[in-house]
Amino acid sequence: MAHLWTGVFPAVTTKFHADESLDLAATVSHIQWQLDCGADGIIVCGSLGEASTLTADEKISILKAAKEVAGNKPVLLTVAEDSTRAAAALAQAAHAAGADGIMLLPAMRYVSDARETLNHYQRVADASPLPIMIYNNPVAYGVNITPEMYAQMAAEPKFVAIKESSGDIRTLTNVINAVGSRFAIFSGVDDLALESLLMGADGWVAGLVVAFPKETVAIYKLARAGRVEEARAIYRWFAPLLHLDVSMKLVQNLKLAEAMVGVGSEHVRAPRLPLAGAERERVQAIIAAGIASRPALPTL
Repeated sequence: MAHLWTGVFPAVTTKFHADESLDLAATVSHIQWQLDCGADGIIVCGSLGEASTLTADEKISILKAAKEVAGNKPVLLTVAEDSTRAAAALAQAAHAAGADGIMLLPAMRYVSDARETLNHYQRVADASPLPIMIYNNPVAYGVNITPEMYAQMAAEPKFVAIKESSGDIRTLTNVINAVGSRFAIFSGVDDLALESLLMGADGWVAGLVVAFPKETVAIYKLARAGRVEEARAIYRWFAPLLHLDVSMKLVQNLKLAEAMVGVGSEHVRAPRLPLAGAERERVQAIIAAGIASRPALPTL
């Protein structure tokens, strides 16, 4: 079936000034660069966007600013709230602010069971007309949306896509076997992205794209075109960098990468702090090595 969303959707970082205040101009400039480099859509205020440190008003401000530069490319607001009521309210606000959709997580903090998780998703869907990308990340959030649950969720037309971040490549095949092509499936784990595309994923919610967008887009396009050897060569170069996304400090890692390629700063909001000491030196060395060996990209 034809899907509403496919392709590379950067989960962009949120830019701050040194005093931790929101740097909206820098955030918008970075989003424009992602689009200029071939992104098919934008996701704002996710985990990489430091959602847990943002107020609801700040999230809506970022969404509105992103929409101003997105043109006809979809902009999704991440909804990751502590309660179903709060998630429904933010979904309503996202619609009023012009979002093209939401990426919806289970309620934070409390680890819901299957019945509670399905209720959460349905109540948020009922609260807003926006299409929804279901985000499954049991590693980070403790809630696993199973293929059997997706089969139940298939009855709700607002659920149009899945961000699959279980970390188990077998999940993608199990989901497809359960629901066919009902949902667009996006890889949500950077260092499983090519594997996911080869097993039938329709898109990539990407992280390291924030510093290396052209390489990310090239891998996606080559894989979709069946040019696997060319995609694999870039992916192998990219792998040490992609591993930086699978970390409790993914925000600091990727903001350091942005700074090193000249498209951002390392400013984060506490309790996060920029990397320091041996940890910073290790990550810096990985990024420097990637920049130094950056491959020439084939014609797409």
